[in-house]
Amino acid sequence: MRLSLFVARRIAFNRSSSFSKFIINIAVIATAISVAVMILAVALVNGFQQVIQQKIFSFWGHIHITQYQPNAGPLTEQVPFQADSNMVRQLKQVKGIVAINAYATKSAIIKAEKDLEGVIFKGVDRNYNWNNIHQFLQQGSPIHYNDSSYAPEVIISASLAKELQLKLNDPLIVYFIQRAGQPPRARKLTVTGIYKTGIEEYDKTYIIGDLELIRKLNSWENGSVGGYEIFTNNFNNIQSIGTNAYEVVPEHLFLRSIEEIYPNIFAWLRLQNKNEVIILVIMSIVAIINMITAILILILERTNMIGIIKALGMRNSRIQEIFIYQAGYIILAGLLLGDILGIGIAILQKTTGFFKLPEESYYMSVAAISLHWWEVALINIGVFIVCLLVLIIPSLVTRRITPVKAIQFK
Repeated sequence: MRLSLFVARRIAFNRSSSFSKFIINIAVIATAISVAVMILAVALVNGFQQVIQQKIFSFWGHIHITQYQPNAGPLTEQVPFQADSNMVRQLKQVKGIVAINAYATKSAIIKAEKDLEGVIFKGVDRNYNWNNIHQFLQQGSPIHYNDSSYAPEVIISASLAKELQLKLNDPLIVYFIQRAGQPPRARKLTVTGIYKTGIEEYDKTYIIGDLELIRKLNSWENGSVGGYEIFTNNFNNIQSIGTNAYEVVPEHLFLRSIEEIYPNIFAWLRLQNKNEVIILVIMSIVAIINMITAILILILERTNMIGIIKALGMRNSRIQEIFIYQAGYIILAGLLLGDILGIGIAILQKTTGFFKLPEESYYMSVAAISLHWWEVALINIGVFIVCLLVLIIPSLVTRRITPVKAIQFK
């Protein structure tokens, strides 16, 4: 065993109570807290982004196919086109596409017994895949379609139900806004379901009903749709899936990802990555400053020892190694405790959900956790390498200590 490693272990694992032991314990605890905060920051940001994206994609899919409209926004009504079963069949063969739903939207005003509210009526047909929306249903069931006409049912959000004082199976009047200055057309519908995504932009804006009702109100031909929403198996592959799907889509149709339709929400989600980086940088700086302070104090306390071993002939590089090894012990102990603390709290939050959030601000009622083993590994490796490299600088102080003055040092 190298002499420098042996001395470092003796100092680090010294069981007698001393000031150096106290400093080592403080350094280990501070490093552990920094690492735990880094792990929790990554887990919380990942969980937050994952939950919000999942809610957006579950409600609207990943890619939309519509007629091209210049300057069209998320609330713009679609230009109808005839449903193309051949295109849908070819799209389903594209790798990564798992579901395709026809839809159309129309501006409307809900009139309940006590209030009015402007909304967007999203019409879906009988082939709509309700699996994604079903997770948001708090009460009731999906729309029940009939063969003779449109289904006189509608699904509204919990926030709208509260504002308009509506309950399941209550009737409501929906006034559909017509184009070309025509007066609104009223339809009496029944609340068949109440949903809640937690995203106010959706909950206060959209109600879900029968696509056939929009066809009749707009005098569209049978089989006309406003667009198709495509669900994929991986959000990260949207670009490649969209490129493959574009080859199947006719020239008169336009293909856009949901990120292009709602850029503000996704820009906000990307902003969380910057917050994550800021937290990681701050915690790294705290860990580095803590370790530098600890090593300088340990060097100061061991000045007498440094002078004696220098007088006995130990080279400066070997003395420097003593404190580098000692710093390594402190960092490893801090990483181990930090992993246990950070991962433990993350698991506790994921299983119990003890940390709550105001849903109106964060779009979720419980702080979501998503942690990957490689992220924990990167945090550990990064902290260990950076701290160890930075600690080479304070360890150089040992080279400036002379044996004569050091042995006299008290």
